[in-house]
Amino acid sequence: QVRLEESGGGSVQAGGSLGLSCAVSGYTEKSYCLAWFRQVPGKEREEVAAIYTGGAGTYMADSVKGRFTISQDKAKNTLSLQMGNLQPEDTAKYYCAADLIAPSLGSNGYCFIAHDYNYWGQGTQVTVTS
Repeated sequence: QVRLEESGGGSVQAGGSLGLSCAVSGYTEKSYCLAWFRQVPGKEREEVAAIYTGGAGTYMADSVKGRFTISQDKAKNTLSLQMGNLQPEDTAKYYCAADLIAPSLGSNGYCFIAHDYNYWGQGTQVTVTS
């Protein structure tokens, strides 16, 4: 059973930075999509960023491109999201998600297209004040 636990949320003023971390445990396979989503009550969940554990490259939503960076530390089994120049519209609960996929899918960019994720963390709140 894959387990995901987010940390690092909090409150920050507009223009500030925050880093989120997700501890990933309970899996033995090497081929996963790992992603960050965010959701505001009453609105649809938005995929913010994604990465493939078995390859290079990342996906970043247009709304965060140039401000956020997703990365993975394979030795520590952690997924990170570095957020800069935060704005009030970035306020949301941020979730870490994982999806076990075949290596052939991962190497063809499957992680960078919209699809359902199987495993989710509990989420961490990020609040940006103006």
